[in-house]
Amino acid sequence: MNNKKIALGLVGLGVAAYLGSVYIVNKDDRNLAARQIAQYSHLDPQSLNFQAMKIMADKGCGYCHTSDSEMPFYSEWPIAKNLMDADIQVGLRHFDINKLYRNLQNQEPVSEVALARIEKVLYDDSMPPKIYQSMHWAAGISKDEKHTLLKWIRESRAERHQDSPVTAERKQRALQPIYTTFEVDAGKAELGKVLYHDTRLSGDDTVSCASCHSLDTGGVDNLVGSVGIDGQVGGINAPTVFNSVYNKLQFWDGRAHDLQAQAGGPPFNPIEMGSHDWAQVIEKLSDDDEIVAMFEYAYQGEMTGDTITHAIAEFEKTLTTPNSRFDQYLMGDKQALNEIEQHGLDLFKQYSCHTCHAGEAMGGETFETMGIKADYFADRSAPITAEDMGRFNVTGQASDKHKFKVPTLRNVELTAPYFHDGQAETLEQAIYDMGKYQVGVEMSDSEVKAIKSFLKTLTGEYKGETLSIKADNVQQANDV
Repeated sequence: MNNKKIALGLVGLGVAAYLGSVYIVNKDDRNLAARQIAQYSHLDPQSLNFQAMKIMADKGCGYCHTSDSEMPFYSEWPIAKNLMDADIQVGLRHFDINKLYRNLQNQEPVSEVALARIEKVLYDDSMPPKIYQSMHWAAGISKDEKHTLLKWIRESRAERHQDSPVTAERKQRALQPIYTTFEVDAGKAELGKVLYHDTRLSGDDTVSCASCHSLDTGGVDNLVGSVGIDGQVGGINAPTVFNSVYNKLQFWDGRAHDLQAQAGGPPFNPIEMGSHDWAQVIEKLSDDDEIVAMFEYAYQGEMTGDTITHAIAEFEKTLTTPNSRFDQYLMGDKQALNEIEQHGLDLFKQYSCHTCHAGEAMGGETFETMGIKADYFADRSAPITAEDMGRFNVTGQASDKHKFKVPTLRNVELTAPYFHDGQAETLEQAIYDMGKYQVGVEMSDSEVKAIKSFLKTLTGEYKGETLSIKADNVQQANDV
């Protein structure tokens, strides 16, 4: 009898300790959320942006999905610190919410990827994790809160895509057709086209932008590493130039903030184009009367590094590829995709591919860790290189190691080999590897085939013609 009383007493003490801890934790959560919400006092409290932010603050999303959030009082306790540090590392690998908070605070459009990620976890009820809710009782998302967040997501998309030629309901979805027309100066773009194909931007007049990003081969060179000056081979795969205007940042590691900044990099890379400086390039271009006349027309004769890169960027803004079969499907033609292609689209969404590959370009918005569900680099036979460090090389933040810009999936059937290191030789291999390393599933051959069939419907048109790899370019790639 005494043992039973002791046991009941211990259980009672345990319950009391648990409930007391929950009370203290939730009180601290409310205080931290209130301080975070106060930073958004300039927003209309009736707006969906404010309401969405308040829900995320109340639920403590920032604890695990930011690197600089104010943390609860117990975060420095020995055991709690280790657990929370591990949770933060996992959280940041899956979704860094900092940019979303900045967007809301600055009243800017929220990332397509952020909206897709939040929508997914709302539908599958995977966030906040149940173990987190066991201590943070207020963290669970109510039906009304879910409704508010979904309404915010849909209206955010509809506002962003108000000019899209799709139905009102389609404008609220994660995947959109290419429809944006970018403002371009025709004279500068024409000059940029000439410069893009001009080998005089390289030190020995052998390499142009088009050497690695040919418009006849999907905007790439179909090589693992591009061949530069003196036959040197670079350490990273060339991304496509088509639809690069949609990228939030340029290069795999995002070191260039726009197309113009990107255009100024390769000419002075000793492996790629190997010029010494702009003076060397300008001296050669100045001997060409036609080029001089084009600069006179476009830039009042000003030939500088700034005008050269600006012209190339203007040209690259024209390299969008609309009117793919998938675009036609999104715009209402349900016959544009056959049965297996539609099944591939369903699998694409089932495996959450659209939570990285969202928007018009279906990529280019965020940087993601290569190997979230399995260690890609441990399985790869090649040793780790400086290029493999990805976004870390730019930010120096440990959480950015092995993070790379999510590539556009537009015209993806033409841009093999795949990934930053070019290690996936075929589209089938790329799909299989994405399943294993990013989703955590081993796709069947039939699933890979279906997704590949869908991805091939993303090939669009340039100048009114469907993109393809020209036969002579295929032979050149095979000969290298």
